[in-house]
Amino acid sequence: MISADVQLGERAVVFHPDLVNLYGCRIGGGTRIGSFVEIQKDVEVGSNCKISSHSFLCSGVTVEDSVFIGHGVMFINDMYPSAVNPDGGLQTADDWECLTTTVRHNASIGSNATILGGVTIGRHSLVGAGAVVNRDVPDYAIVAGVPAQVIGDVREKKLSVAQETGAVVAARLR
Repeated sequence: MISADVQLGERAVVFHPDLVNLYGCRIGGGTRIGSFVEIQKDVEVGSNCKISSHSFLCSGVTVEDSVFIGHGVMFINDMYPSAVNPDGGLQTADDWECLTTTVRHNASIGSNATILGGVTIGRHSLVGAGAVVNRDVPDYAIVAGVPAQVIGDVREKKLSVAQETGAVVAARLR
């Protein structure tokens, strides 16, 4: 279901509108959204992003342009979730603090990663599949594990791949 209050940018694609739950959010132009995705109110997704199937973007999340979110990525916006208050009464929106999370330009988040509230994932960074991110991720960092730790730099990996690809091309030209 796509609620009437969703703002979809030009050329944004929701592959199966009957298999998503989008409400009160803004989706930038050219962004692609897979099946079984939920994007809650007050979430902003930039342009030219890819949100893969089964992912959950809760209130308080901002995704900048050109971000990749893999399958089954979960964002969390409350560090101390509870159904009830100390007096036993059901909690309402006024009973907890919504933590904000930002995913910066051109970051990539691997499948089944969990992103805790209140963090920033840096520009051009890479979060490994299954990682649990509980602190800020620096620009260009590669993080993996539980909890996520910096294990590399995207710029070094891209240079290494470019060098390997160049060697293969050179070998084929011989």
